[in-house]
Amino acid sequence: MKMLINKNILLEGLNFVSKALSSRNIIPVLNGIKFDLKKEGLYLTATDNDITIQYFIDKKDINAIEELGCIIIYGKSLLDIIRKLPETTIMIENFESNDVSFKTENAIFNFNCFLQEDFPEIVLEEAKKPIKLSSLKFKEMVSQTSFACSIQESRPLLTGVNIKVNGNNLECIATDSYRLSKVIIKLNKSYDENTNIVVPAKNINEFIKTIEKDNELEIHTFANKAIFRHGNLIFQTSLLNGTYPNTDNSFPKEYKYEIELNLKDFYNILDRASLITQSKDKNIIDFDLNGNNIVIKASSQEMGKVEEKMSVVNKIGNNIKISFSAKYMIEALKIFKEKKIYLLLNGEISPIIVKEENNDELIQLILPMKTY
Repeated sequence: MKMLINKNILLEGLNFVSKALSSRNIIPVLNGIKFDLKKEGLYLTATDNDITIQYFIDKKDINAIEELGCIIIYGKSLLDIIRKLPETTIMIENFESNDVSFKTENAIFNFNCFLQEDFPEIVLEEAKKPIKLSSLKFKEMVSQTSFACSIQESRPLLTGVNIKVNGNNLECIATDSYRLSKVIIKLNKSYDENTNIVVPAKNINEFIKTIEKDNELEIHTFANKAIFRHGNLIFQTSLLNGTYPNTDNSFPKEYKYEIELNLKDFYNILDRASLITQSKDKNIIDFDLNGNNIVIKASSQEMGKVEEKMSVVNKIGNNIKISFSAKYMIEALKIFKEKKIYLLLNGEISPIIVKEENNDELIQLILPMKTY
């Protein structure tokens, strides 16, 4: 293999695929990045056998291709060196002695290569009818839901984001059984076959880090994996096995209490109160609706207590007292963009629904907490 390429073009590809490198790999070759130079351009690939990332650099973006070939280089060291090089072009040349040189005008770096036969055989398939949508919209949907995934491995399905397609509806759902986040969008076309997959949260969060500008995103789903394609990048991930809980019945159709609040004011009052709560894990806040005001209370034996009042914009229902996790409510509020939000509930022990006015496509659910 022999080629001449601009440092920044190579670095962009290496930055993307290096997200698949894991420091916990016990198989040495999985620490490597595969360079596969073909007539059409350079394919960079890395995998940890759970996720695989491939990035394509078109031949028009390569200064010169002199000899085709394939090598596998230790990824982290290579990335660190390329990142620290000044703006330059790099001549990459592979020798029969199974090492490779990276030459710039003033430096030569020689790297040992892994054996090609040790690198896993990776098949990046294409579905007949992939789901298509805006990559930035999908990134937003994942950001609005994945924070609600469980971190407890005892319920593995809840550590993933549930992605469902029914007709022209695409849903992203996440829950840890104490809270739930749900986002729905309309796709540009309707799909005959329903899709229902669960992608590990850590994997899908790594994927959305690769989305920097808006492209058409294709989602290809299979029995045990999903493949996301956008721009020059392909991201393959394993799926979580099992049937995700049906959350459709979690949201009542009618509510006895509807409390309209200024989002910024409510967020700030919770943020202040959470600094003094007794348990940093549970962050329990007392919420007391009395007339046209709410009173937020929090306490701890070490620091003392806080009580702060704010006005409601509007309400339906009588007075009510509830308690909930400040951490969960604050994280839920962060995803909303409108100036006002609604808290909907049916009683002291019923789920608290958080949403914007006339928007059922972005919904948060938080279970109240008992303080007795």
